[in-house]
Amino acid sequence: MRRRSVLLAAGTLTASLATPFSRAFVASPAAPAPAPAPAPVLDHRVERDYDGRSYTDLSSELGKVRGLSSGTVLATFRTTSRNLAMTLISASDATKPATDVTARVSAGRLQFSVRHDGVVKQNHLTRTMYDDGALHTVAITVTDTGTTFHADGRPVLTASASHFFDSAPGLTALDIARNLDSEHPGGEGFYTGTIARVAVYDRALSEQEIAAESVRVDLADLGRISAILNSDTPAVWLTTGDSITHGALWTNGWRSYAEHFQERVRWELGKPKNSDFVIDTGVSGSTTKDLLAKFTERVSVFRPKVVSIMLGTNDAATASTGPAVYRANLRSLVNDVRALPGGAIPLLQTPNPVDVNRWPNRAALADYARIMREVAAELEVVLIDHHAHWLASNGGTVPLGLLADGLHPDQRGHLLLAKKMVRDLRVFDPASRVCGLTIP
Repeated sequence: MRRRSVLLAAGTLTASLATPFSRAFVASPAAPAPAPAPAPVLDHRVERDYDGRSYTDLSSELGKVRGLSSGTVLATFRTTSRNLAMTLISASDATKPATDVTARVSAGRLQFSVRHDGVVKQNHLTRTMYDDGALHTVAITVTDTGTTFHADGRPVLTASASHFFDSAPGLTALDIARNLDSEHPGGEGFYTGTIARVAVYDRALSEQEIAAESVRVDLADLGRISAILNSDTPAVWLTTGDSITHGALWTNGWRSYAEHFQERVRWELGKPKNSDFVIDTGVSGSTTKDLLAKFTERVSVFRPKVVSIMLGTNDAATASTGPAVYRANLRSLVNDVRALPGGAIPLLQTPNPVDVNRWPNRAALADYARIMREVAAELEVVLIDHHAHWLASNGGTVPLGLLADGLHPDQRGHLLLAKKMVRDLRVFDPASRVCGLTIP
C-alpha cells in the first residue's frame, strides 16, 4: 500500500519540530490524484531505523540496476542527525576505491554522484535542505538530456550530466544506508534516521508519477523557489511591507529580517548566489492599499523572481481597510505578482503579534493573520506564518520581550523572523552564522 499523505493544514507533521510548517508544504486538496508510476525494477519497502552503523545489503539484487543508462532513483526518508554524508542507496565496486553510484543526504542537502576509477562523472548537491525531522521523498531522474532532482513531488535542481549506473561498470555491491569500497571495507557514509523506501526505475518518471510515489507533495511555488535557490542563474528577491520589513528604527543598529535573509542567500549559499539581489522596498506605515497604488515603483520596476509581502499591522488599524477589503487587496497583490514578466512567485508572511494592551487599535490583527492564511490556502501561495509561530513558541501568548515598543520587533524579534523565513524556505543550516546567530 502506497504510503502517501497530503497535509491538510499548516503544522500537521511538526509536533516534534521547534518551528511549525507553513502552507508552503500543503498540496491543493482539490488537485486530482496523480497517476501511479510503473513498477520499479528494484523496490525495497522495509521501513527501518538506521543508527549510523547499520545498513541493508541488497547486493543480491544488483543485477536489476547494473547497466541502466537512464531511469529514476527514489527514496523516502527521515533524518535524525546532520552528518556530512549519509547514504540512502549506493551501488559500488567494493574492490576499488572510487567506483559508485550514490544518492545521499549530505549535511541536510540532497546529493547524487557517479564515479568510475576515481573519475567523477557527475556530482550534484542541492542548496535546499531536508533534515528537518519530517518524511521526505527525493527522486533523481537521469535521461540522455540531463539529471533532475525532485523533492516532495517538485523539481528542484537540473543539471546537464547524464551519467547513471552504466557509467560505473564493474559494480559488485548494493547497499542501503552505507557505501562500500576497497578503502573502507566495513563501509562509510552510514545513515542515521529512518529510510522507509528505496526504489529504482528503468525510465525517468514524470513529475506526476513522482508525485504519486511521494509521501507528500509541496506547493508548486515552493518547488519553484527551491529551484531558484538551487540554480546558479541570478535572481532578484524582493521583500516589501511596512515598517517591520523596512527595518526602521527598532532594530537598534542590528540587521532586519530582510537583511539577515540577504546574508543567508547572497553570501552563505555560495559564490554563484552573490549575483542574486535581495531588495527591500518596505515603507513605514504602509497598508495593502498603499502597495497596490505604488506597485510599479515598489515591485515591478525591479523585475523580481520572488516577491515577499508582509502587511496587515497597519491595515488592522485603518478604518477603510476592513477584513473584506484586506482580503480583496491580498488577492489582487498575489495576482499582480504572478502577472509580472516571467511569472514571479508571491510569498506571503503574516505579521508578528503585538501587545494589544499598548496598541488597542491593532486588537483585530489576529483576524488579519487568519485572512492571510485563508488567501494563501485559496490561491496556493507559500505562507510563512510568523503570527502563529510567535504565539506557539511562547505558550500561546505574545512574546513581549521580542518587541521594542509592543508592536515593532527589536533585533531579537527580527532574528526570529529571519530564522523562520530561512527554515520554511529550506535553507536553514545551524552551522551558518545567520542561522546559528544568538543575540544576548
